Parts: sequence; structure tokens; C-alpha cells
Amino acid sequence: MYLTNEGDLDGIKELLDSGTDVNFRDIDSRTALHIAACQGLTDVVEFLLQNGAEVDPKDQWGSTPLADAVYYKNHDVIKLLEKHGAKPPRAPMSVQNTSEVPEYEINPAELDFSNSVDITKGTFCIASWRGIQVAVKTLGDEVLNDEEKVKSFHNELALLQKIRHPNVVQFLGAVTQSTPMMIVTEYLPRGDFCAYLKRKGALKPITAVKFALDIARNILRDVAGHLKVADFGVSKLLKVKTVKEDKPVTGQDTSCKFSYLGLGETYDPNNC
Repeated sequence: MYLTNEGDLDGIKELLDSGTDVNFRDIDSRTALHIAACQGLTDVVEFLLQNGAEVDPKDQWGSTPLADAVYYKNHDVIKLLEKHGAKPPRAPMSVQNTSEVPEYEINPAELDFSNSVDITKGTFCIASWRGIQVAVKTLGDEVLNDEEKVKSFHNELALLQKIRHPNVVQFLGAVTQSTPMMIVTEYLPRGDFCAYLKRKGALKPITAVKFALDIARNILRDVAGHLKVADFGVSKLLKVKTVKEDKPVTGQDTSCKFSYLGLGETYDPNNC
């Protein structure tokens, strides 16, 4: 694996000549071909394939060398793998007819992760989309083979399309026709409400009332008069531009918004 990562063709050849299995898997079930595809090492990929490497091995997350090459945009490797018969992974929600592609579908090529920063461990990160910062939730490849997780993802998208409220984090779109599948929402730069309270300490009465009103706007009453929370998630903070009528200047205010992280795991859109 080390020699593959370094692109050391002579070292790889020497290992194979000594009897090392070209399809050897590490603790994550990844092969040398996975590594070479990730790094964009076309010559190494070609050499491994010529020496009997399986073209479509799956690691423990279900990812193949071709899927890795697509994710890292290694186009020469993609062409080479496809030439040797590699099949692109099919997203569980992909459709055959282009007219059936959801309106919210985002082309993953439009998402720029070059300066990406993790927001939450292993789930949400910051990306750039059409010139703005967005939060992107990436679903691991293990979702592809888990029917329940695919159903939760589908439910989450169905709910996000229904939620339109100034105090709820805005859903911008999703990637469902290719892997990895992603959900894209507005990015709230001031972090979560819990961290804000820990940092600021006791709130001034006027601020506490403002936040309470923001939260109350997300609590609805059903036909029986029962109160129901409409946010399905965690409070977030957002810098909202406001223009005061008496002064022609733009200031910065702090409003409380709700995020819907993982709401599809709990709620069925048909019951909303």
C-alpha cells in the first residue's frame, strides 16, 4: 500500500514478483487499486490491472476504485478503469428517465470542497456552491447497501422539501443521482445555540426574549390544539442582514434558526 501511495512502480513490481497478492486487502478491505485510483496514479493503475488486479473490488464502505476516482475527479483514471470494464456505482435513488430527475438535484461538479472544513465529525462540512458557502451532509457508501438508511435519506429529502420557514435552516438541494449522495443546506457561520450559550453565559432579558420568540415561531398547533415542534433538530445561529427604516445602513443581527440534522431517521413525511 505504501509503495502504491508513493507511485513506486519498481517497488510494486518487485513485491509482485516475490509472490505478493495484487488483490491484497488492508484492514478496511481496500486494495492497491483503490489507493492508486484515489491518488490519480494512472501508470500504477494500468500496471496493477495488467497484473491481475480486480477492477471493481469493494472496500468495507462499499466504495470501488472507480467510485474513488470519480470522487477525486481523476479523469484519466476513470477512463482507464472504464476501459477495463469498471462499472460506475448506481445510486439507490437514481432514475432512468432524465425527466424524472428531482428539481432539487445538484450537479456534484458544482460543489467545491477545496477549502472544506468539517462542521460536525464525519457528517457535515463546509463547501462552496455557485459562489456561496453551504453546508454539505455526505452520506457514506455504506448507505448504498442499507435499505433502511436509504429509506431514511428518502424521508429526510421529502420533509426538507416541505419545510419553508424563516427560522428553519434552508434546504438548497441534494445529490441523489450519483455517489456519494449529499444534502446541501445554507451554512450558518455562528455555530450551534448550545455553544453560543456556553460562550456568552447568561443572556440579557431582551436577547432571551428574542431567541424565545424565534423558537416559538417553529412550534405549531394541530387541529386538536396540541403543540408540535416544526424544526426536527438543533437550534443554530445565523447572521441576518437587516435594514433599519430610519437609517439607510445595513447592520448585522443575530437570529435563531433550526436545523434538521438527521430528521429522516425519525419522521415519516406521510405523517406530516
